[in-house]
Amino acid sequence: MLMKKTRIGKALGALALGAVSFGSPLTATAAETVPILLCPFGCGPMAGDTILMNQLIKSGSDVVLLPQETPGYMYNVREMGRSERKQKSSVFKTEDTLIQVAYAGGSKEMKEFVPEPVQIPWKLLYGETWWAQGKFLGTYDCSLKTMADLKGKRISLGLRGQSDWGVFPRLLLEEVFGITPENTDIRHMSPAQLTQQLIDGATDAAIIPLGAEPNFKEFMIPGVVRQHEATGKKLCYIGVTKENIEQLNKKFDATWLHTVLPANTLPYQSEPLGIGVNRAYAAVHDSFDEEKAYKTVMAVAKIAPKMKELHALWRVWSPELMTCGLSADNAHPGAIRAYKELGWWKQSDNPLCTPMTYPKTN
Repeated sequence: MLMKKTRIGKALGALALGAVSFGSPLTATAAETVPILLCPFGCGPMAGDTILMNQLIKSGSDVVLLPQETPGYMYNVREMGRSERKQKSSVFKTEDTLIQVAYAGGSKEMKEFVPEPVQIPWKLLYGETWWAQGKFLGTYDCSLKTMADLKGKRISLGLRGQSDWGVFPRLLLEEVFGITPENTDIRHMSPAQLTQQLIDGATDAAIIPLGAEPNFKEFMIPGVVRQHEATGKKLCYIGVTKENIEQLNKKFDATWLHTVLPANTLPYQSEPLGIGVNRAYAAVHDSFDEEKAYKTVMAVAKIAPKMKELHALWRVWSPELMTCGLSADNAHPGAIRAYKELGWWKQSDNPLCTPMTYPKTN
């Protein structure tokens, strides 16, 4: 099934490449095409960036991002780390905390997900969304109040190639609460499968996705959440404390954020909920061409306001989201040039916009 879906993703890219290169009615000039590694077929960024691709073509952009289906953001870091060809030619989606935990690849905690360390100081192009999934869970058994209550229960998580859906919740459960596959029934599966398992009562708790922006004023509620809502059954949420997140950060020299989600943000959420959040980005290798990085950022910045009207993932977009967490140390020089030209390259007063950092290495 994955191979079939991958062919679909490649076909989309090939279709766009043909349209751009051979002068479709949508554009009068040839554009430079840039592959962008995303996530499994059906994920939000895959759909959102496919619409982005179409809009870039229609606008006559001199750069077009071609969506590439992958097993997830965790896979992206590993694949980009070992492919010199892709390092020079491709953009990939990732997260600040994913870049950080990949430095510990091959360790006891990480070898299941990253068998070898990937200690590359990736360069950021622009912010995508801040993701909360994997740092809180949902359940229809409202007697389960804390993560510790889940020991010995059945838990549905995302794939091992997915960071927020599959890797981060495992790290949180194991390192903070001592919940492991040895003492608990932990299942890794696709977002659609894990959602249906919880609805059917086949598991006791599962991942609930949620997107946000730097000020936590706008939220992106994915379709699977509405799927739970449509059952008419009360969904309860299991959150985390600031101390839980700080413990995880200390373990991996990482920068997960803790915030309190206002009541009624999610269906049936009658009380404030403590959640963890990480910041997602489009990133490249240091060897990625500076002019291409500049053109990519300028193209996305230009079309993003229109994208807010076309796809739910982009409704949380803002210039602040694109630049939050970027610095002279972690951003690609081409991106910095673009933001300075746009007038967006400035230090933010928002304390949540502290620069992404890289873990220390021995």
